[in-house]
Amino acid sequence: MNPRDILRETFGHAAFLEGQEALTEALYAGLDVLGVMPTGGGKSICYQVPALARQGTALVISPLISLMQDQVAALKAAGVPAAYLNALLTPAQQELAMRRALEGAYRLIYVAPERLSLPAFRALAARLPLSLIAVDEAHCVSQWGQDFRPDYLRIADFVESLPVRPPLGAFTATATPRVREDIIRLLGLREPRVVVTGFDRPNLFFEILPVRRGRDQVLLEALGELGEQSGIVYCGTRKKVEDVCGLLREKGIPAARYHAGLPEEERRRNQEDFQYDRARVMVATNAFGMGIDKSNVGFVIHYQMPKSPEAYYQEAGRAGRDGEPADCLLLFSRSDVVLGKRLIQDAPPNPELTREEAAEVRRQDLRRLEAMARLCDGTECLRASMLNYFGQGAAKKPCGGCARCAASHFPRAGQAAEALASGRRWPPASPAPGPVSPPPAPLSSGEGKALFERLREVRLQLAAELRMPPYIVCSDRTLHDMVQRLPQTPEALREVYGMGSRKVERFGETFLRVLRDRAEAVGPPVSVPPAPPAPPAFPASPAVEAPAPPPAAEAPDGPSVDLRQYAETLLASLAPEDREAFRRGWLQGAGLRALGERFGLSPEEAALLLVRLDLMG
Repeated sequence: MNPRDILRETFGHAAFLEGQEALTEALYAGLDVLGVMPTGGGKSICYQVPALARQGTALVISPLISLMQDQVAALKAAGVPAAYLNALLTPAQQELAMRRALEGAYRLIYVAPERLSLPAFRALAARLPLSLIAVDEAHCVSQWGQDFRPDYLRIADFVESLPVRPPLGAFTATATPRVREDIIRLLGLREPRVVVTGFDRPNLFFEILPVRRGRDQVLLEALGELGEQSGIVYCGTRKKVEDVCGLLREKGIPAARYHAGLPEEERRRNQEDFQYDRARVMVATNAFGMGIDKSNVGFVIHYQMPKSPEAYYQEAGRAGRDGEPADCLLLFSRSDVVLGKRLIQDAPPNPELTREEAAEVRRQDLRRLEAMARLCDGTECLRASMLNYFGQGAAKKPCGGCARCAASHFPRAGQAAEALASGRRWPPASPAPGPVSPPPAPLSSGEGKALFERLREVRLQLAAELRMPPYIVCSDRTLHDMVQRLPQTPEALREVYGMGSRKVERFGETFLRVLRDRAEAVGPPVSVPPAPPAPPAFPASPAVEAPAPPPAAEAPDGPSVDLRQYAETLLASLAPEDREAFRRGWLQGAGLRALGERFGLSPEEAALLLVRLDLMG
């Protein structure tokens, strides 16, 4: 099959995302590539698809065992024979996997960079017909990157030692121009096709909240505003991880902890609890997350300021990998800068570096820390500030996706921070009515929301039976699409986002039974038109007072109906991504007429929907 057919049949995607096709086609043609794409941008597709389109076995070099486990499980669920070689396997299991690899049993094999130095593995690689080599988290090769790993420096030597050099692909989410140059040089990429899709994550909402005291109470308020979403709370030290995890458990929030000081077995167990949704919140140091493929992370909260914009953007980017709206909140105090300097200055020197190199790396780390402090202290658009830092120019107009350009997503947490900073009691004894966080927009009507929850239960049952994380079965985005489309046949289910042929074959009938039952109860499916091309930026409307919503007794089309119910019907007619685009358009200054034309609504209907979304009084 060609790459497009593999994308559709195996992975269930109708089209490539930005940058994916160019990288896929280049690797398929045997060329080296460097892909810089944001977390959630689909880097793995760029080497998995050409690996299946080319003859032989692909070798994927990945820094973390957790990433290997996630991706191999996802590939197997999609019907792709894949394996990993790492320390989790016994010597007998490793020997069996290597023997099966020589028999051609796998299309992709995942290994850590440390394994490339082992004579037994080098002998295996020399005998394998390698279709390509992919290097994930490629920024780890650069001492100027935020995650330098000396073992990455040995990759180029390994590649050159092979009898036949396969095409080499390098992929990362965060790389400044200097780091990109290092990746090309140190990995030995030959005239690579370089694709930088940009660092913007439009589905993420960024907020930095100054906190002078009472940080625990502000965190609890923020978690309360987030509801039952799954998410990560990052802390700067192991001790703080222990304290915050204990606090959350004491308050009845199912939380797990993760840091390098825990026994390996506990880290593995806690990670599984988070992946399987048994623990709603993971409290962790930066030892957790790189390569974690959990798609339904609804928020990332930094309890303390990270040490660099690179670390912040990479960690925050673990939210919303499925493309759904997600929140990124940073609780900032100037004391975080003091802590960051101490951690940098007290860090043990890297034995792989000379004294001069180690000193320069420490100076670079301190410069990054200052850049992060400026980001937190600033007043400019957060999104634009971060994009400019990574060398991607950003428009100066309000982005609508950060708290400096739009209304806070955490108003009660902000009130708590202000009250505690001024020494007032929180929560107040008799709280005065004030703004509250708007509830998440329901997926559709009440019936649609019930269906979504039922599908989540079914997914959890399937995952438990197969002993895999629920998001490996399918993502929340896939379940959203099922509710919107209400497919009744395997053929219709293949049109759902993320449902490739193998997943339809394996899980389809289980989901279809639920969907058919619901279809009989609620009537025909919601019509989902094909996604239009990306619209131009919304034109800013002149300062015209918005027309009031129609009176309570009349709907926009005239008949006497309940306007609340009519607003719910309007909301149900929009796909989740269209609701977010509708909200963002209003916050960016689009007028009611422009919004209505974009989404097929009258200005009055647009106004009614804005009221429903708590964006208009």
